Amino acid sequence: MSRVQPDETGDTDSLDPTERVAPTRTGPLAKGAAAVIGGPLGQHAQVGRQWFWTPLRIAFLVGVFALTLSWFGKVGCIQQYTNEQGQFELDWRTARPYIAMCYSDVVPLYTAEQLDKPDTFPYRTSWIDDEGKPTQQTRYMEYPVITGLFQWVNAKLTAGWLDMGLASALPVAIYFNITAFWLALAWLVTVWATMRTARRRPWDALLVAVSPVVVVHAFTNFDTLATAAAAAGILAWARRKPVLAGVLIGLGGAAKFYPLFFLGALFVLCLRAGKLREWQRATVAALGTWLAVNAPIAWQYPAGWWEFFRRNTARAADTDSIYNVISGFTGWPGFDGELGPWQTPTVLNTLTAVLFLIACAAVGWMALSAPTRPRLAQLGFLLVASFLLINKVWSPQYSLWLVPLAVLALPRWKILLAWMTVDAFVWAPRMMYYLGTDHKGLPVEWFLGAVLVRDVVVIALCALVIYEIYHPERDLVRKSGDDDPAGGVLDGAADRFLLRAGRAAPLRP
Repeated sequence: MSRVQPDETGDTDSLDPTERVAPTRTGPLAKGAAAVIGGPLGQHAQVGRQWFWTPLRIAFLVGVFALTLSWFGKVGCIQQYTNEQGQFELDWRTARPYIAMCYSDVVPLYTAEQLDKPDTFPYRTSWIDDEGKPTQQTRYMEYPVITGLFQWVNAKLTAGWLDMGLASALPVAIYFNITAFWLALAWLVTVWATMRTARRRPWDALLVAVSPVVVVHAFTNFDTLATAAAAAGILAWARRKPVLAGVLIGLGGAAKFYPLFFLGALFVLCLRAGKLREWQRATVAALGTWLAVNAPIAWQYPAGWWEFFRRNTARAADTDSIYNVISGFTGWPGFDGELGPWQTPTVLNTLTAVLFLIACAAVGWMALSAPTRPRLAQLGFLLVASFLLINKVWSPQYSLWLVPLAVLALPRWKILLAWMTVDAFVWAPRMMYYLGTDHKGLPVEWFLGAVLVRDVVVIALCALVIYEIYHPERDLVRKSGDDDPAGGVLDGAADRFLLRAGRAAPLRP
C-alpha cells in the first residue's frame, strides 16, 4: 500500500483525498449506516471534490448537534420559578437535578466557590464550610489554576452581562450558559485536533464529535478544557513541533493533571527511537508552562493554591471507584477502616500511587519490548485508562479524557460506540441512586453494578489495545498504511534501544 510522506513539519493536510480511508468501505457499522444515503462510497467516486462539506465541517456539524443535545440535557437544572415573595429562585425543588438527570457541577459551584460575589478572587478568597459542626473547615477554590480562573472569568462575564441589562434571568443561569459556550468550543477544538492527528482516517473523528459520553457529560464539569489542550498537544507533536506540544500539554496539566501523563509515554517511545532531544524540548516546555501558570498563584496565595492537592489527598474513595464497588457489595470497610469526615485515607492513597506506578512501569516495559514500537495514542490511552481504573476517584466526566485517545488508539467504531454507550448509561443509575429509594430511586447495587460493567468494558478496551500492540497487522491504523500518525519524529523512525532482542514486526502490512 502506498504511503504519503509528511513534509519536514509533519503536516499532511495536503494528503490526497483518495488516500484517505473510507469508513463506508472498511467498517461494517458505517457501511450499514450509509444505506439511508445511498450506500457505501463507490469504487469510482470522485473524492475530495466537494468544496464545502469536508470531513472537518461535517464533524463540526455533528459535534454542534451533539453539544446542543448535551445542553438541552442540562438546561432543566437552570430553570427558575417565582417564590412567594415574588423573587426568582433556581428551581431545584423535588430533587429536580436527579429526576431530570440534569445535574451539573457548574450550577452549584457558582455560589459554593463564592463566584457570585463581586469582590472575590480564586485562591485568595476563603470561606467556612459547616461552621459550628465537627466537619467545619476553611475552604478555597478547589480546582487547578486554569480551571479555577476559567470559572472566575465566566463569573465576571456574567456580572458584566447583568450590568448591561441584557437579561432578567438568574445570574447562575447566565453563568451556566456562558460557561457552556466555552466548554462546547473546547470540545470542538478536541474534534478538530483529533481529526488532524488521525490524518489518513479523518472520519474517525466523528466518534469524538457524536460520542454519547459527550452528550451526557460535556457540561457536567470543566473537563473539555483539558481535552482540548491535550488533543492539540498531541497534534503539535504529530506535526513535529515539540516545544508547542509541551506548552499545550503544560496548559492541559494546569487545567486537569492527566495530560502530563503523555510525557511519560513520549519518554519511552523517544528512548526506543533515539529521539530524546525532542522529548527533552517538549518536557522542558511542558513543565515550564505548568510552573509559569501555577507559580504566581502559589507564591501569592499558597493556602488557596494547595487546596486542590489537599482535598484530593483527604477525600475518601469516590462512589465511582472500584474500591467503593467492592465495599458496597461486600461490606468491606476499606483499607483504612472507618474514617471520620475528611480524615485522610493514608493506606488507600499509598496503594493507588504504588499501583499506578506499577501500571506505568508495565506500559513502559511494553513500549520498549514489543516487536514493533507502539503508537503514541495506544500508550496514552493505556496510561489514562489505568489511572482511572486504579484511582480512588473517577468522576463521571473524567471519561471524556478517554474519548479522543480511544478513537486514535482503537478506531473500531462498533466497539467504541458500545463502550461509550455503556459509560454514558452509568449516569442514569447514578442519578436514581442519588434520588434515594424513599423518593422512588434505585438502590445502590444498581449503580455499583453499572460502574462494574463500565470498568470491565474499559479493561476489555485496554486488552484489545495491548493485543494490537503485539499484533500490529491487526491494527487498523497500520493496515491503512501509517506507522504512527501522532508520532511526529517517531513516525517511521528506526529503533535504537530495545529491552530484549527480537525480530521486529513489520511497521505496516
